Amino acid sequence: MAKISKKRKAVLSKYDIAKEYPLTEAANLVKEISTAKFDASVEISVRLGIDVKQANQMVRGTVSLPHGTGKNVRVLVLCTPDKEEEAKAAGADFVGLDEYINKIKGGWTDVEVVIATPAVMGKVGGLGKILGPRGLMPNPKIGTVTMEVGKAVKDSKAGKIEYKADKDGIVHVAVGKVSFGGQKIAENANEFIQTIVKAKPAASKGAYIRSMYMSSTMSPSIQIDTKAFGL
Repeated sequence: MAKISKKRKAVLSKYDIAKEYPLTEAANLVKEISTAKFDASVEISVRLGIDVKQANQMVRGTVSLPHGTGKNVRVLVLCTPDKEEEAKAAGADFVGLDEYINKIKGGWTDVEVVIATPAVMGKVGGLGKILGPRGLMPNPKIGTVTMEVGKAVKDSKAGKIEYKADKDGIVHVAVGKVSFGGQKIAENANEFIQTIVKAKPAASKGAYIRSMYMSSTMSPSIQIDTKAFGL
């Protein structure tokens, strides 16, 4: 049996691993048990009672976190020349079309968000095999294929994130940084959870949210009590 380090023992002594904690308490605890020497990300994992093999039970969308993510979000806008100034004025990091399409084909994906206008999707569509697996493919359902590129850029920079259930029906998202403190982490997490609750597919039967955990980078997980959300 592997030995537990002193640091790990000290962390585990601060909370009950088998207990379900209210969201605010969990948000405060995650700061206490984070031992990383950098400003760790705080994540929530939600296991949903859905059948992801059924198209009418897919859970996917976006949510704007009130306090942002704490990350520097790099945004690429693929558009026609008439939309370039709007994208740049809104704070896009990279703006253009053919130049960036060629860079992506060469393996460059050094961004967190890709936004495109409808007119260029004929060209962008060919990048699906590269952008799709990285969660970067522009999609009108999540607002990244739009004529309102300025608004889309500002939303992405301000803390708008995408969520999507994986093959096991689990949604993982970052809801901030340890440095945010308990209140901001809890408020961001609550916004995300409320969005997930509203996104319940009509075809989903039985318990919708099976379990919910919060953790920071390299920390153990804290189980969140879902009763407060009417679940």
